[in-house]
Amino acid sequence: MTCIHKNLMISVRLLTILFVQISLFLSCGNPNIIYLADNGISNFEIVLLAPSTKTNYQSAEILQRYVQQISGANLAIVNESSQSQKYKIYVGNSTEGTFDDQQIKIIAQGNNILISGGSDQATRNAVYEFLERFLGYKWYAPEVDDIPKMETIALHLPLAYHYTPEIKTRTVHSKLFYEDPEFADKLKVTPNAFPYYVPEGRVHTFHKFIPEDKFYDTHPEYFALRGNKRLPTQLCLTNRNVLKIVKDSVNALFNRYPEMSVISVSSNDNTQYCECENCKKIDHQEGSHAGTMIRFVNEVAKAFPEKTISTLAYQYTRKPCTTKPLNNVLITLCSIECDRSAPIEDKCKDFANDLKGWSQLTKNIRIWDYTTQFTNFLAPFPNLLTLQPNIQFFRNNNTKWVFEQHSHNPSELFELRSYLMAKLLWNPDLSVDDLITEFTNGYYHEAGVYVKAYIDTIHAELQNFPEFFLFLYGDPSQAFDSYLSPTLLKNYRTLFDNAEKSVAHKPEVLKRVKAARLSVDYAILEACRAHVSDDFVLNESSLILIQNFIKSCKEANITLMNEMGYTVKDYGETYSKSIEVAMQPNKASGKPVTLLTKPKKYAEENPQALTDGALGGSNFYSNWLGFEGNDLIATVDLETQEEISYLSTSFLQVTNHIVFFPIQVRYYGSVDGDHYELLGTVINNEPLRKTSKVNDIKYFDLNISKTNLRFIKIEAVNYKKAPLWHNASGLASWVFADEVIIN
Repeated sequence: MTCIHKNLMISVRLLTILFVQISLFLSCGNPNIIYLADNGISNFEIVLLAPSTKTNYQSAEILQRYVQQISGANLAIVNESSQSQKYKIYVGNSTEGTFDDQQIKIIAQGNNILISGGSDQATRNAVYEFLERFLGYKWYAPEVDDIPKMETIALHLPLAYHYTPEIKTRTVHSKLFYEDPEFADKLKVTPNAFPYYVPEGRVHTFHKFIPEDKFYDTHPEYFALRGNKRLPTQLCLTNRNVLKIVKDSVNALFNRYPEMSVISVSSNDNTQYCECENCKKIDHQEGSHAGTMIRFVNEVAKAFPEKTISTLAYQYTRKPCTTKPLNNVLITLCSIECDRSAPIEDKCKDFANDLKGWSQLTKNIRIWDYTTQFTNFLAPFPNLLTLQPNIQFFRNNNTKWVFEQHSHNPSELFELRSYLMAKLLWNPDLSVDDLITEFTNGYYHEAGVYVKAYIDTIHAELQNFPEFFLFLYGDPSQAFDSYLSPTLLKNYRTLFDNAEKSVAHKPEVLKRVKAARLSVDYAILEACRAHVSDDFVLNESSLILIQNFIKSCKEANITLMNEMGYTVKDYGETYSKSIEVAMQPNKASGKPVTLLTKPKKYAEENPQALTDGALGGSNFYSNWLGFEGNDLIATVDLETQEEISYLSTSFLQVTNHIVFFPIQVRYYGSVDGDHYELLGTVINNEPLRKTSKVNDIKYFDLNISKTNLRFIKIEAVNYKKAPLWHNASGLASWVFADEVIIN
């Protein structure tokens, strides 16, 4: 190439750049449009407002980076003292005295733009709001975003956006945010579960301040009186020594973490409150068990006027008392009992009234809300349409802090739920349908229409059953005659089959769709276990289904099935065992069962649950026959004498819900139903301990010499009561049994 040609090309390029700069300059004079960038060139610079901070400089860098990604234009970042003649995007904190520390402002001032907030974090929020609202950037998950590509960035005037979020501290309990603070900033939620809290003092702290193993033997009077015995379940809140020890503990923790401003002084996770005369008297005067709690917490709060003392309005302390919490007491109201099939105001009126009552006593309210099925993280849980009315209700009743307890770990529609909750906490009045559509189209691409159709259908089907109680600790088996009926399960499966086909050419998107369908596959697996119809049974096909389910979980990095630590690996093993059990011959199948002890509540108290061929899962709602505080004693009538050499009964353990394996199981045999002989005893070789597996299924198997028998009696020995170390110490324990196998 000759020098003349090179010079000519350089001249043309310079003229082009000059033309673009002149165009930008002239267009900025247009009263209706500001052209931020055109053809990779911008006549703007980012000016960091004084006094500048490291955080605000990082916010300016975020703006610079994303504008370059969108348009190719690289805007310089300068201080106010080193500005050029270019137009400005000012970034920094507002100096207005009335500016709320959460308020954001995005406005045009002549041909310049101001992006500001009432604090460093608010300025960061303002930058992300500008990028999303005015430039069209979308963030769906840490590794999934939607970058608009624009040759020209044109901002239409007037540009005057002001917003102050009414919920000041917004937390979604999701590792998507906790493991990626930048993603948390993009969605404007906290990057950790308990911001401002002392690490050792976040929730359920009584046992941390006064541990049972240190104080119970020498000072039982520090603990709750239940009946005529002191138990280490809760503290005696009228004992002055208890108050002194708690104050000392709080002081020590604040000294250890001087940068932290909040500590929880709150009940342990049980309802075994103190019933001594002094505590009873106060609670009677106050009209609530919150009476002793608030009086106690107020005394602690007085000692730390510059700090915040948080406490729980939870279960037995949820009803408001008459004593007002001090201004530095944070009331954390928990909605654990509520039905999630409809808004709280409609179907959980006790909680709604309690929140309204507390809002009359204090403006310092934190809501601890629950948004998933904790016993089945992967189960279909159609509560998405209740999130908005609930958050709006919280906001309307003095709630400035909301903690949405999601599963933390990957679960049903995990990314969508995390996204939707974050968006609604920032602005509770957004359109939920628009948000779900935006997410499903952006995250699942062509498959989005099918995922959205599934979401719409399952939520509509739930509304056809207004009496259904959508419970946080429920199970898919409760919905097999409603929104998870066999017909609907087939429809959901077809939708996801079509979704997978539509993105088969996009491996990464296909992986997301397979993760989304896990909830339907899980419901189908449980329907097969429960044998809900001839189309859903445990057989060789279900073995393929469980293998594919485990594979998809692994690809999606899903390891937990529930909050009790029950793993996907555990589930796969127990499910495969269920298939093995279901496919073996069983002389007890369908045979009449007589109970000699009374069951309670579960499996409709139907003794035939023990021989109906429907196998129980990891949750006590799924076909388990329960006995509270008493042994299981049942007889199975084989109707004719049969040669028998093997007996087995399965049992469930969920230790945090006081469901324990039996101490032992005894099997008896009879030919006439009157005279029984002991065939053998199966001892529980994994007796109950603090370290026992929280959630498990165990088979109590007995092999005997071949014997002709007609009647089999089973006796499963219950622990009767929770042990002293258990959080439900003194309460009746449960034994849950399922299928009896006789061969």
